[in-house]
Amino acid sequence: MRGQKLFVRPIEPGDADTIGGFLAAHEGRNAIPACGLIGKLLGQVVAVMAIDLGVSDAIRVRDLLVAPEFRRKRVGRVMMNEVELLAAKMERDWLIVEPAGDAREFLRRVGFVEDGNRMVRKVAR
Repeated sequence: MRGQKLFVRPIEPGDADTIGGFLAAHEGRNAIPACGLIGKLLGQVVAVMAIDLGVSDAIRVRDLLVAPEFRRKRVGRVMMNEVELLAAKMERDWLIVEPAGDAREFLRRVGFVEDGNRMVRKVAR
């Protein structure tokens, strides 16, 4: 991935088949997020993030899936930075995640702190 730029954009209705295939191939899931971001590298989907905009002062990150061969290559970090930029544009103060499994260590590395059973990160403006 060195020297290549991750292209991140909002999920669009026309992405359903592509995202469905990505989720099925990498996690065995088929629930396509209604709202979120998609990360592409050289036209190939490498990350999908599901978000919830229903919280008035925050964006809740529901899920982030990075293809296994692209993990530990800053893809997740770039996706989190992009959702933070979105939050800043929407004048939201926080990113909120309710992590599952071993996600807590990744979230700590990208600036989240513990807040009960969830993790939060202040949006920089």
